[in-house]
Amino acid sequence: MKRRYVTADVFTMQMFGGNPLAVVLDAEGLSTAQMQAIALEFNYSETTFVLPPKNAGHTAQVRIFTPRAEVPFAGHPNVGTAFLLASQEHFPMAAHVQEFLFEEAAGVVRMKLLWVDGVVVGAELRAPEALSRRSVVSPALAARCLSLTPQDIAGGIHEPQIVSVGLPFLVVELVSRAALKKASPNFTACAEVFPKDGADAVFAYTRDAASTTDESVLHARMFAPTDGVVEDPATGSATGATIALLASLGASVSERHWRIHQGVDMGRPSLLMGRTVTKAGHMDVYVGGRCVAVMEGRFELRDPTV
Repeated sequence: MKRRYVTADVFTMQMFGGNPLAVVLDAEGLSTAQMQAIALEFNYSETTFVLPPKNAGHTAQVRIFTPRAEVPFAGHPNVGTAFLLASQEHFPMAAHVQEFLFEEAAGVVRMKLLWVDGVVVGAELRAPEALSRRSVVSPALAARCLSLTPQDIAGGIHEPQIVSVGLPFLVVELVSRAALKKASPNFTACAEVFPKDGADAVFAYTRDAASTTDESVLHARMFAPTDGVVEDPATGSATGATIALLASLGASVSERHWRIHQGVDMGRPSLLMGRTVTKAGHMDVYVGGRCVAVMEGRFELRDPTV
């Protein structure tokens, strides 16, 4: 049986920018081991597999794999999968819908499609979990993970900490854009920290002086060397956790908007748009962006042992 796949660059308006994603559209019948082998073959930071939903009221079941492991939730795979499914004429719910519901290990992920002139150009996800704050990591160890010095770590708002809205990350604020630019993963230090509280990656960011009261601007990089991802060009799940953390620590505002630049220092510039909405003490976190379709094809598994 030949299975179809499509790819997209996510969180960008230009081909070969953003974060590449592969989506296997005909995943029914594949074993977990086969999905893992296919994800390793694509060797993108994530590959998704689309299956029929368990609940008929949902759009699809979506499983997400890095080259080394399955993950319960991730940002750019959801955004890219929603965009690519909406572009498939055969897909039962592709036409005239505003929202997809994906069944994932972390829960049901609500996806809002982004339309321009009647064409789907991207998507926005709502994080499946409330913010959870976990272990704190010392500035010295966080700095070592990033090949930096403790003086490069900002401590005014929060300490380096593992946080999650569906997938945990060690989130570290840096003092400047220059510090962010010179950061690189230290495999030995990362192996000392990860895995920890479910996290195996560090998300470093710095705040932009151009931020306004209406929109906060961040510059970010994400490293996951212990998971086979030296650097990720755009990380929606880490972005969601970070803006949720910052919103929880800032002034009480019902809705905040965020613009996150990532991937610039690795030659794949990405733009992620975030929102945090707080009502009656509950915060919803949204991350979205534009996508560009890149490739499509078919493959057949011929080795029954895989």
